[in-house]
Amino acid sequence: MIVHIVMFDFKEENKAENILHVRELLETLPSKIESLLSMEVGIDFNRSERACDMSLYSTFATREDLDLYATDPAHLEVLAFIKEVVEKTRVVDYIKSATK
Repeated sequence: MIVHIVMFDFKEENKAENILHVRELLETLPSKIESLLSMEVGIDFNRSERACDMSLYSTFATREDLDLYATDPAHLEVLAFIKEVVEKTRVVDYIKSATK
């Protein structure tokens, strides 16, 4: 299984509204993109200096499925809005090891 994690820091302008809107947009993607197995969107409540505003945790069966997600028109539409309202992102993609 492939895990895709993204952490977002939003621009200050309309920050609270944009965070909620991005969460709504992201949460529509599992029903639109077949290769997306699961998705969890979290909004930070910690507000520490090290914290990001939002995180996205999603899973895919294969790297190819992650690539399909990355180029899917529904994802690209959400991504276009995210790029307008986010100031910084961090991402990590990894292969989840089997647990016993």
